[in-house]
Amino acid sequence: MKLIDLAGLQALFDALTRRGYEIVGPVHRDGAIVYDRIDAVAELPAGWTDRQAPGSYRLSRRDDGAVFGYAVGPHSWKRYLFPPRQTLFSVQRLDDGGLNFKPEPIDAPKRAFIGVRACELAAIGVQDRVFAGGEHVDPAYAARREAVLLVAVNCAVAADTCFCSSMDTGPAVRGGHDLALTELIDAAGHRFLVEAGSEVGRELLAGLPGRAATADDVAAAGAQSQRVAAGQTRRIDAATVPALLMRNLEHPRWDEVAERCLSCANCTLACPTCFCSSNQEVTDLAGAAHRERHWDSCFNVEFSHLGHGSVRGSVKARYRQWLTHKLATWHDQFGQSGCVGCGRCITWCPVGIDITEEVAAIAATDTQGAP
Repeated sequence: MKLIDLAGLQALFDALTRRGYEIVGPVHRDGAIVYDRIDAVAELPAGWTDRQAPGSYRLSRRDDGAVFGYAVGPHSWKRYLFPPRQTLFSVQRLDDGGLNFKPEPIDAPKRAFIGVRACELAAIGVQDRVFAGGEHVDPAYAARREAVLLVAVNCAVAADTCFCSSMDTGPAVRGGHDLALTELIDAAGHRFLVEAGSEVGRELLAGLPGRAATADDVAAAGAQSQRVAAGQTRRIDAATVPALLMRNLEHPRWDEVAERCLSCANCTLACPTCFCSSNQEVTDLAGAAHRERHWDSCFNVEFSHLGHGSVRGSVKARYRQWLTHKLATWHDQFGQSGCVGCGRCITWCPVGIDITEEVAAIAATDTQGAP
């Protein structure tokens, strides 16, 4: 472990650039903290924090210059690994009437993600399992994932909508990173504790200016993570929720939440693990057609449309499908939960539906599970 300052953080940026990485990190734009291409530490959202609640997101100024002093924003890293729109192949009609099929080249630039939170690392791990962990690997996802270097950040604050501690995904980084930063601001100054999690990370760390971390530095970082975890008020019992939901598929709470849900799909778009997609054929006047994969959502009535009509024609059915898949049947498919406790679905729901509240309401009247 090593302790660096802001100049050392810029040295990390410079080292990544020399190695050919495009750096993607948090920036303050349009009233939110989003992920975009950056080149310098000066572009990070220094002195900003977020105030989140069900259906509400606002930024406010901090009284210090913390560059990672926020929780999570509307963007997730999946937009770089599993893009919202991707051309799969093109078809061109030939002069003799035949067809020429041309696969779309895979675009997999070297990227360094800066500021990846513990819950987001867990989400990337979930998508790794979905797209690259089974018998049928998505080659584009696998190529992009292989080209990414992950610089994680241990959380210094928790949003009101966070519940990662109950999902065992944060707020401290649990692995899957190349480098992990802990930003510390106190009487000793503004500094970053840096820990390597891979061979590439160790090479980068060795070249950074700084000093060896002391036991006090490590203790301060650990105490910060403990404070963040203790400050989270929302929770889900990850061990019991799968069985709870599956034995309450006709619970009246599904009707109650359906009366509020707009079926707008905001939750699935903001979610860092949702992976539903659909394919569309796009043609042009030159006689070419392109098959494109777009993000889709189980909240869209057309998503489950079969020959006889929609399988889930009601909002109730679509909300129940989403929540039970996310928290219960995902275990059957992938051996883990589909939720990492980032709270984005709560914050970015226009009507403030809170999945932790919905689970608690079902649990409170779960007569089937009573002894």
